[in-house]
Amino acid sequence: MRLRFFTLLCLCCCWFVSSEGETVSCSNIVSSGFRSDNISITDFGGVGDGHTLNTKAFREAIYRIQRLTRVGGTLLYVPPGVYLTEPFNLTSHMTLYLAAGAVIMATQDSSNWPLIAPLPSYGRGRELPGGRYMSFMHGDGVQDVVITGENGTIDGQGDLWWNKWRQRSLQFTRPNLVEFVNSRDIIISNVIFKNSPFWNIHPVYSSNIVVRFVTILAPRDSPNTDGIDPDSSSNVCIEDSYISTGDDLVAVKSGWDEYGIAYGLPSSNITIRRVSGSSPFAGIAVGSETSGGVENVLAEHINLYKMGIGIHIKTNSGRGGFIKNITVSHVYIEEARKGIRISGDVGDHPDDKFDPNALPLVKGVTIKNVWGVKVLQAGLIQGVKNSPFTDICLYDINLRGVTEPRTPPWKCSDVSGFAHQVSPWPCSELSSNQQGSCANYS
Repeated sequence: MRLRFFTLLCLCCCWFVSSEGETVSCSNIVSSGFRSDNISITDFGGVGDGHTLNTKAFREAIYRIQRLTRVGGTLLYVPPGVYLTEPFNLTSHMTLYLAAGAVIMATQDSSNWPLIAPLPSYGRGRELPGGRYMSFMHGDGVQDVVITGENGTIDGQGDLWWNKWRQRSLQFTRPNLVEFVNSRDIIISNVIFKNSPFWNIHPVYSSNIVVRFVTILAPRDSPNTDGIDPDSSSNVCIEDSYISTGDDLVAVKSGWDEYGIAYGLPSSNITIRRVSGSSPFAGIAVGSETSGGVENVLAEHINLYKMGIGIHIKTNSGRGGFIKNITVSHVYIEEARKGIRISGDVGDHPDDKFDPNALPLVKGVTIKNVWGVKVLQAGLIQGVKNSPFTDICLYDINLRGVTEPRTPPWKCSDVSGFAHQVSPWPCSELSSNQQGSCANYS
């Protein structure tokens, strides 16, 4: 186990050079030390034959970690094999380590899947009124948790859930694959996530989160299988990962209409670097649930293929909240319906109690150094009437159509800002000769 401990230590000390040339470490927002204690799932009767139900083994192992606290915490080792299990809770000061060839697989028997309360910033389940199914792996109020290994797999076996959603036979909102609520100091790395019933990785009301070197996979037609959704969370780093799913690859959120406004916890200080992938929806998204506010988001060095939309910032009347200080740079897009969309008419409402006069503030969005080929429409910016989007700054963007040299023009309304070296040339609302407040972003 000595090599595995050394690997774990190295997860927190990878340095890189930012687009501005400054050497920084995104991962040093979380420190994880040597785990002084290590156990195996087989010590608790775990059997990796793909048929035996291992719920009892996982729950007993985690109970042991929780009750017999060791200095430095405990590593739970999952050896090669397929370990079928029902959902289980994680605990503080633990590492879940999946060996090469290890698969933790969710049972498709939903009858024993626990129900939990809706998130207060949503007021109900995201899909249906009432509660929601607990995530496959769930952490509530935990700290110092690592999910890592040698590219083992966490498989949600989402087919059952997707079919129920299509058949409209669900009574409650589908479970996420991994969710951390009110938690901090979390590292997720070197693991494959596949076939999530709903969103894949969902940190909510949490801080100091690192997700890196992960692969997230789901079929293109799998409904709402977002890759990574930081939600009312701060100090989040997502980097060096590949995501191919049926919905947004990365979507930053912060609550839904009147419930998110009342909860009032923004997402802030989100860094997304060196992420690539494919989806019929968006690559990098903010929203549409942004009622608690989203600020200070940096996404850079992103490669997107066969996309619905490359970059999508989305909100709606009734959302309230704010979206500000968003920077997206060094993006390559190949095949997309739209290259860039910033829209104020996207997303539904939890109920009829939302305030239609709760208008979002969208200000300070910079998109630069974007190259796209086979892009059907370059861009669409549609602000909110009575709350125009301001300081929308576009630099060095070239989005080529399927048939050169023509690409359909941008469409814009209720927006002001600045554009420099953008092809095809965007709308007249983005002036080319009055930089104004966009000077701060050049």
